[in-house]
Amino acid sequence: MAVITVTERAIEKIRELCDHNHKYAVRLSIKGGGCAGYSYDWGFADQSEIAPSDELLNFGDGAKFTIDAASVMYILGTELDYVHEVFGSQFQIKNPNAKSACGCGESISFEKEIA
Repeated sequence: MAVITVTERAIEKIRELCDHNHKYAVRLSIKGGGCAGYSYDWGFADQSEIAPSDELLNFGDGAKFTIDAASVMYILGTELDYVHEVFGSQFQIKNPNAKSACGCGESISFEKEIA
């Protein structure tokens, strides 16, 4: 099983974000907080900020995506897409490990706690 499946639309957006922001990779982590207990934390990472234990996906042509080592087990099996909607566009995460999500879609909960 892949750690994460990333659609072509998401890869194109990752490439665009890395190029536009002059960053090595787009980073996804899970942090404590939010009304459901945890939240997805998006950011950028320079090459020096990626630990050897982090998951790094290189899609070529400047599109790189990283997940910090502590978050990998909570993201395992997730599908990442990028959707265009009338009122905005965003990354869409389909995480089979999430037990629930809040109404705003910004926070999630899991059966097991993050150590």
